[in-house]
Amino acid sequence: MAKSKKVTVEKKIFVLDTSVIIYDHQAIKNFKEHDVVVPIAVLEELDNFKKGNDTKNFAAREFTRYVDKISGRNTLQDWVNINGRGHGLFKIEMNQSPKIDAEKVFGERKADHRIINSALCLAEQYPNRKVILITKDINLRIKAKSLNLQAEDYETGKIKDLTELYSGNTTIERAPVASINELYEQESCASEAVFKKEKPVANHYYILKNGQKSVLANYNPNNNRLERIRKNAAFNITPRNAEQTFALDAILRPDIRLVTIQGVAGTGKTLLSLAGALEQRRNYHQIYLARPVVPLSNKDIGYLPGDIKSKLNPYMEPLWDNLKFIKSTFSEKDREFKQINEMVENEKLVVCPLAYIRGRSLSNVFFIVDEAQNLTPHEVKTIISRAGENTKIVFTGDIYQIDTPYLDTQSNGLSYMIDRLKGKELYAHITLEKGERSELANLANSYL
Repeated sequence: MAKSKKVTVEKKIFVLDTSVIIYDHQAIKNFKEHDVVVPIAVLEELDNFKKGNDTKNFAAREFTRYVDKISGRNTLQDWVNINGRGHGLFKIEMNQSPKIDAEKVFGERKADHRIINSALCLAEQYPNRKVILITKDINLRIKAKSLNLQAEDYETGKIKDLTELYSGNTTIERAPVASINELYEQESCASEAVFKKEKPVANHYYILKNGQKSVLANYNPNNNRLERIRKNAAFNITPRNAEQTFALDAILRPDIRLVTIQGVAGTGKTLLSLAGALEQRRNYHQIYLARPVVPLSNKDIGYLPGDIKSKLNPYMEPLWDNLKFIKSTFSEKDREFKQINEMVENEKLVVCPLAYIRGRSLSNVFFIVDEAQNLTPHEVKTIISRAGENTKIVFTGDIYQIDTPYLDTQSNGLSYMIDRLKGKELYAHITLEKGERSELANLANSYL
């Protein structure tokens, strides 16, 4: 018998930019047997981020703690082991002057150019090894490539094919008439009658059609049956289409503890989530409606006038607008109108920035996270991992409307969640495609 040949993997050197560490502070563990280098300019930038309660501040602190731990008594100009066996080596690259100086080429002394210089120096020191700059910053990648340096995006947590991203619902045109009739008469039917031997995705939604007959249904993994979905209102908000009906059903269904709703502006994501939460107000101690604060032009909120409440109000206003809309469907004399005011006054219903929620234990809470496309996969994981007993979390957002510089449609936390959690029994997802805000809003979404 011939001996099998041992495949030798060429060890590469990956140089990490600050944006990668802010995106994932555990990034240096994700390059397998390859070696990882962090330029000293990156450490200087992380030092500026170490104070504060934002995610970037947490990431900076955690990364520097980890580097200190693995370095032990060694200097970081020497290679040290990353995370034990099976991983490569790590070191800090000091500022050096390569033959091609990025600062002279681009005519400016800045951290980005020093990071490129570090990678260029490594390429000169190790001519027989592939040196690759890893950064979430597109401009930095372009600059590096212009100097003949290989540069790539950080791929961990990135969705490979967005066209195949899970939608949460399917239309079946030639469904068995008997199954449609049974859903109307018995409220459920055996899934095998519709799908034969194929097992549906847990909590997936269907529009079953045959000629003039149609019915909305959901696959319940607990009993392996399709169950009829009715168009029910929640706190005076009635779904206007099949996808909204599915979304509200997922929000109201007690056995589904995690829901994601994706859709463009005006599809009713936040409104349905808030209405569903208010409908279930007796089942939870508090309702939190939160969103990440993404300042315009990437400026810190400190430049805004007033106290912290005044600074944050502009970012929270869209959430209050949804609450005002629900209130407007009632008369001031209605019990529900007064209940909403009382819930806000007694902090049973809390609208706040997401940073105010982090670190809390989320027990007996209905938690709505708006604009979830502006979160990293790590932030999403952190939020969900805080969930205690009797907590439900709904993430809403539009993956094509991202306001942070180092995220895109494939690497944001909402896309990551939809891709990874498909088919889990505690999870449901719906993509809302039809705008219901107004004809004018639909015109903008379709043609502008």
